Amino acid sequence: MEWVRISNIEKHRGSLMKSYGNRSLPGNLTVPYENGRTVIDYDAAQPSSRKKTGRQPGHQTKNAERATGGRQTKKRGKNNRNRMRIRGKRVIAAILLAGIAAVTLTGCRNAGRSEQKTEKPVITLGSDSYPPYNYLNEDGIPTGIDVELATEAFRRMGYQVKIVQINWEKKKELVENGEIDCIMGCFSMEGRLDDYRWAGPYIASRQVVAVNESSDIYRLSDLEGKNLAVQSTTKPEGIFLNRTDERIPKLDNLISLGHRELIYTFLGKGYVDAVAAHEESIVQYMKDYGIRFRILEEPLMIVGIGVAFAKNDDRGICEQMDQTLEEMRQDGTSLKIIGKYLDDP
Repeated sequence: MEWVRISNIEKHRGSLMKSYGNRSLPGNLTVPYENGRTVIDYDAAQPSSRKKTGRQPGHQTKNAERATGGRQTKKRGKNNRNRMRIRGKRVIAAILLAGIAAVTLTGCRNAGRSEQKTEKPVITLGSDSYPPYNYLNEDGIPTGIDVELATEAFRRMGYQVKIVQINWEKKKELVENGEIDCIMGCFSMEGRLDDYRWAGPYIASRQVVAVNESSDIYRLSDLEGKNLAVQSTTKPEGIFLNRTDERIPKLDNLISLGHRELIYTFLGKGYVDAVAAHEESIVQYMKDYGIRFRILEEPLMIVGIGVAFAKNDDRGICEQMDQTLEEMRQDGTSLKIIGKYLDDP
């Protein structure tokens, strides 16, 4: 059996042409993939300081004095009014300043509360695009079974989650060097128990083989001498490379591709006879693109799906995650989330 792991289609065009003869090969495969104001009129509110005075004819001096006194009285009244205006303006200014200070202090207190609410430690979760477990929705926001389960579990644990897309082939390196805290992307635990520290399993999944509807392949044994595509570093790759299960026949070619979508492109165009993957992934691809494949009744393996942490991660987060996922299973939260994405959870 020839095993080809392809990361660059163009780079391997020659070897593929040799394997597939004159059948055309894809060139560049494209993966479909934020005043009211109160005015106080002090002049109208205050009584006039001017008093009524009687007029005494023939007394010019007194009249003059009265006239002078009247002018002085008017002047005093005007000065009083000016002082009242100034005093009133000072009062209004003081009220406004007090109001501004109160609003500012309230805003600071609210901002402080807001910061306290959002200051949670961040867990960085790494996965590739693997619908319906982890993918970007129409708005470019991560969603899926694993995204919702992780978000709820870590929320209960007091963390917030940052979902990042990773190169799936480098997942072990990324979690061991601390670039991500954990791997959660429909990740099979079987055969990897000694490679990571695990939380789970939180769901079971069937690894299956799918073929075109017109194919004459109905059983695993019919794969003898055929060409089969898998996503690189996945469980099906290991199954067909190691062949520890006696039911697994010898293939003509095993082609490992870097992205999930490419294996279905190879099958649809006839470059391979079959593909192997998680059953949910195959079903989701058919729903998304309106393509019909036939899934063999005989599964390759039934596996448990878990959350992987670095083997030397001794922070206790893995153990807490394992307990929280079990609590979510018991209280029905997990089933409710999974049921949003799978017809038969």
